[in-house]
Amino acid sequence: MDALILDSVVLGYTGKSVVSGLSFSLAPGEIGCLLGGSGCGKTTVLRAIAGFEPLQSGRIALNGHWVADADWQLAPERRQIGMVFQDYALFPHMSVADNVAFGLREWASADKRHRVTEMLALVGLSEAGKRYPHQLSGGQQQRVALARALAPGPTLLLLDEPFSNLDVELRERLSIDVHHILKATGTTALLVTHNQQEAFAMADRVGVMVDGQLQQWSSPYALYHEPATRHIATFVGDGVFLPARVSGHNCISFELGELCRIQPVDVPEGEFVDVLIRPDDIQHDDHSTVRARVLERVFRGAAFLYTLELPSGDRVLSLVPSHHDHAVGEMIGIRLEIDHLVAFPKI
Repeated sequence: MDALILDSVVLGYTGKSVVSGLSFSLAPGEIGCLLGGSGCGKTTVLRAIAGFEPLQSGRIALNGHWVADADWQLAPERRQIGMVFQDYALFPHMSVADNVAFGLREWASADKRHRVTEMLALVGLSEAGKRYPHQLSGGQQQRVALARALAPGPTLLLLDEPFSNLDVELRERLSIDVHHILKATGTTALLVTHNQQEAFAMADRVGVMVDGQLQQWSSPYALYHEPATRHIATFVGDGVFLPARVSGHNCISFELGELCRIQPVDVPEGEFVDVLIRPDDIQHDDHSTVRARVLERVFRGAAFLYTLELPSGDRVLSLVPSHHDHAVGEMIGIRLEIDHLVAFPKI
């Protein structure tokens, strides 16, 4: 039984559709993510799951029970859903312990104290119970918000851009920590974000939303290596398109050679396509006869991201270990190493 099901959900306002035909599901303990830019409808979906937005059509189920359709919806407070917001939404006049205990008002005092202690230990803030939100860092405040949301034992946790107010380094570290916490508690969760690194660090399943439609719902690995659309191919990760010709069944020929194993393309043999080349597809090889000129380089610590010009003038990206330190203008040898070659009809 799935923990969350959205079946052909349509959301919108008077005379305007915001989300159309949205369908996906999450298994118990699975972490999902809706990824997309501002205005794509992802936060509206989160609000509908929580019970704050009515459905125009379709339906939503939690743990085998339908909680919303176009004619009826279960009240938000009866859905057993926890929420974590980007602005933390902590009560400034209450201690950390009291913030975590806020959703436990019906619990016996001893049980409540035990649960608060358990939750603060889970998020690594065992010593912070008597402090107040303004005495904590942004990352610590977000951990308190997570502890508060998890304390009642929700059937589903919703996270709305939870790390957007944090600096880049803390955001990356905290997204990994939250992933481990959710897995340790077996919590089913749905995150919405515009940040790919957050999505990939946290989620088992990621859906890319564009203009209110879900273009692909799959693992982060599949989104990167097997994008379903040209938009996803360019939106997720770095990469470029090179012109190529279909030379046989699931094979293409282009400037860097002939390759097969491509994603099926409904293009006749002899016709032209655009093939997606990722930075990790282009390997530095001093012994290769294929040469490219370094046009730009970006130092990333463990690696350089090189922009390379091929003899034709087309450009590719290559992620190269940083001990290969090449100057702009230098010619270097390269070779292809592609396990997932993806091509789309030429536009």
